[in-house]
Amino acid sequence: MVSTFHSIETAKRSLFTQTAALNTTGHNISNANTEGYSRQVVKMTASSPMEPLAFLRSTNPGQLGSGVEFSAIERIRQGFLDSQYRSENSSLGNWEVQYDTLDKIQGIMTEPSDTGLQTVLDNFWGAWSDLSKDPENLTARNIVKETALALTDAMNLMSNQLNGLSQDLTNSVGVKAQEIQGYITSIGELNQTISRIESLGDNANDLRDQRDLLTDKLSKIVDVTVTENDQGYNISIGGQELVNGTAVTQVTSDLLTDAYAAGDLTGGEVYGMIVSRDQFVTGFQNDLNQLANTIANGDVTIKLPAGSSIREGTLAQADTVITVNGVESTVLAGQAFPAGAVLKNETPLTVQGINGLHQLGYALDGSASAGIPFFTSTDGGPITAANITLNQVIQSNPNAIASSLRVDANGNAIKGNNSLANLMGSLKDQAFTVPGGTDSTTINDYYKSMVGELGIQTQEAYRKATNSTSLVIQVENSRQSVSGVSLDEEMSNMIKFQHAYSASARFMTTFDELLDKLINSTGTVGR
Repeated sequence: MVSTFHSIETAKRSLFTQTAALNTTGHNISNANTEGYSRQVVKMTASSPMEPLAFLRSTNPGQLGSGVEFSAIERIRQGFLDSQYRSENSSLGNWEVQYDTLDKIQGIMTEPSDTGLQTVLDNFWGAWSDLSKDPENLTARNIVKETALALTDAMNLMSNQLNGLSQDLTNSVGVKAQEIQGYITSIGELNQTISRIESLGDNANDLRDQRDLLTDKLSKIVDVTVTENDQGYNISIGGQELVNGTAVTQVTSDLLTDAYAAGDLTGGEVYGMIVSRDQFVTGFQNDLNQLANTIANGDVTIKLPAGSSIREGTLAQADTVITVNGVESTVLAGQAFPAGAVLKNETPLTVQGINGLHQLGYALDGSASAGIPFFTSTDGGPITAANITLNQVIQSNPNAIASSLRVDANGNAIKGNNSLANLMGSLKDQAFTVPGGTDSTTINDYYKSMVGELGIQTQEAYRKATNSTSLVIQVENSRQSVSGVSLDEEMSNMIKFQHAYSASARFMTTFDELLDKLINSTGTVGR
C-alpha cells in the first residue's frame, strides 16, 4: 500500500524542481549581456516510481509515479562551434595585424602626394634639367643641392620610420607574450577549480564559461589546439604545450619566435606581427636600400657626346677613337685613356650610377673638383637608405657640382658647357642595373613597382581581414543561436515554470484538504 503522504512528497519534489528551474531562468536573464555566458537549463527527469507490495500486485497494476526531480543544471554549448570560432579568430588576428602594418607602411610612403618620394625624385631630375639651361647659375646649382638633400632626407626618414615600425612589432610580440601568460595562468587555475568542483558531482558551468572566454581571447593572439581531459584543458601551439591541467609554461617572445621558426605558429596576432616584421617591413626596407644604392652606384649606360674630355686613367670599355692635341688615335678596350684625351665620336659608356657619371665631369673650378662622388654614406659603409647623404664637399660648395664634360687646354671647365647636366637630367628615363644583380629598370619605374606591390599586398590583407571578420561574426551568431540567452524564450520559460510551481502548490493544498477531511471528519467512535 502506498504511503498516505506519498502525494505530499510528489508535490514537494515538483516544488523544488520548479524552483530550481525558475532560479536558473533568472540566472540566464541576469547574464543575458554577460560576455561568454552560456545559457543554462535544468535537466528534469521523472523520479523513481513506487512499486506496490507483491500481495497487491494483482489488484494494482502498473507503477505509481513519484513526481519529478532535477539531476543536473547543464550549460548549452557545442564544442564544434567553439573549435571553429577559435580557428577563424586566429585567422582574423593574423590578417588584422598584417593589414594594419601594411597600412602603416603606406603611411610612411605617403604616395601619391606632394611630399612623397616620387615627387622628390621628379624634383631632383628636374633640377638637373634646369641646371643644364644655365650651368653657371648659382641659384640653379643650389636647387640641385637642395633637391638632392631632400632626396637623401626622404630616404633617411623612411628608413628610420621603417626601423621604428620593425622595433614596435618586436616590442608588441613581447607584450603579447605577457598577455598570453596572463590568460594561460588563469586557465590553469580554472582547470584546478573546475576539476575539484566536478569531482564532487557538480557542474561548474559559470567557471567553464570563464575558461572558454579566456581560451577564445587567447585564440586571437595565437592559434591554439585545445583538448580536454579529467585535469581540464590542455592548450598547445603546435608541439609547444602551454597548459596541461594546472601546469603552465613560461611564455616569452623567444618561445613565440622559435614556434614561428619551427612552423608551429601559423595564425593569430603574434604570427601576423612576425610575418609583418620579417617579410613586409624588412622586405620594403631592403627594396628601399636597393633603390638608394642603385641611384648612387647602379650600372647605367649613357652616350658621351663627341668632344667630351676623358680624365687620364679612365679605362676604355670598347675600342674608342680619341684626339690628343688634335692628333687622332684609338684606345683599345681595357686600356687607360691618356692625358688630354677627347672623344672624336659619340661614345656609349656604362657608369656606376649618378656617382660614376658625376666623377667623369668637371665643376666650375675645373679639374680640382673633378672625380668626386655625388652621393656618399654617413658611416663610410655601402650606401643604404639609412645612410645615404649628399657629398659634404657639394653641401659646402654648390660650385663643386660637375655640369661639364669639356675642359680647355688649361684643364678648366669650358664656360657654359652643359653636357654632363644634360646627361644627369636624362637619367630619369635610363635603365639602371641593380648592383650585384641583372634586372634593369628606370629609377622611377623601380619605385613605382615598389608602391604598386605594396598596394596589392595591402588590398589583399584588407580583403582577407574583411572575410575573416565576416566568418567570425557568422560562427559567433551560430554559437549564440545555441548558447545565447533569448529573453523572449526565458520569459516564456519563466511563465511555464511559474504555472507548474503554482499547480504543484495547489496539488499540495488539495491533498492537505483531503488529509484534513480524513483525519478530522471521519472516525467519530470514542468521542
